Formats: sequence, C-alpha cells, structure tokens
Amino acid sequence: MRLYDVAKGEVLLDGKNIKEYSLKSYFENFGVVFQDFQIFAASIAENVKMEEVKKNDRIYVEISLQNAGFANKLNQLPHGIDTQLTKEFNEDGVNLSGGESQKIAIARTFMRDCSFAVLDEPSSALDPISEYNLSRSMLKAARDKSVILISHRLSSTRMADKIYVLDNGSIVEEGSHDELMNKNGIYARMFRVQSEKYQGSG
Repeated sequence: MRLYDVAKGEVLLDGKNIKEYSLKSYFENFGVVFQDFQIFAASIAENVKMEEVKKNDRIYVEISLQNAGFANKLNQLPHGIDTQLTKEFNEDGVNLSGGESQKIAIARTFMRDCSFAVLDEPSSALDPISEYNLSRSMLKAARDKSVILISHRLSSTRMADKIYVLDNGSIVEEGSHDELMNKNGIYARMFRVQSEKYQGSG
C-alpha cells in the first residue's frame, strides 16, 4: 500500500519500483477495506462514494452496494441510498449493525475504478452465510481486478487462485486450496479445525 516505504529490498508494480510512481497515481490503483473503517454522518451514497455524489454516480452506488451484499437492507430503507447514517446530525438517521457497516465499507472498494482491491478481514463481522455470499459477489465484481484478501477465516480463501500462509513474518506455504490441503501442512490443519465448527456432531 506504500503507507510506509520499505527499508530493505524493493516492491515492484509492473516491473517498476513503486517509489518511482507519484503517491497520487500509485494510490489511485488501489481500493482498500481496512479493519478499522469508519462510517460517517452522511447519506449511504456519500459513505460509499466518499465525495460528492452526482446524478450519474447513483446507479454505480447501488451496484456497489448490491455487490457488497447490502441490497436486502437497502430495500428496507424508505430513502434508499439517500438514507442518512448515524443520529449525530439527524434524529431520523439510521444506525447500522457491525456487519451492515462493513458492507458499506466494502462497497467503497467496488465503487472505485482501480486495478487492485485489498480487503483486510472483510468478513470479520459477518455470519457464515453472508460471508459466503460476499465471497461470491467479490469474485464476480472484481473479475477485472487483482484482489488481495487477508483473512483468518479460511472459508473465505477457498475461491482464491493463490493462497499464501504467513507464519512469524515469513511465507511458509503457497498454492491453491486443493494443493495446500494435499500438502497437509499448517493451512490444512487450520482449515479442518475451522470447518469442524460448521459440521454437525453426527
């Protein structure tokens, strides 16, 4: 992300050291969902666009929210994407749940015309069904992007083309889900432990 510059080695984008890009042009390549995202006292549309919402933006806001799994909630709101969030400045404002707020943050990434989407634990506040639906939506919506998904919930990783397992700051395993399951290493053990939570006791 270049929030910090590397002290050793180099990071390349299209074979070029990222320090050779201007910060503005480099940042424009990325849409990001951090764990500590913020919901603002503004309309849903403004929270997704993160700037003035013009008439032509509205359809893209709605599509982004749909891709983020927010469509059902949006349909329940009488003012749609014009619904004000939080009651800080508006007594009629809506307070969203943690999972709903997370979907707004994810919609921001879908709204951006960028090459890379970085999703840091994007499903941490979601239930397993919402997480599965979100993963499918992300794959569809981000088919022309490179998606970097950081997750401890391995049900999200099954659809990834490439999985990297980090341990003590180093990459210790890499491969597809099936390849890593066949290796029977750290990833396979963690995946089996987590999957037991969703299986019946038999």
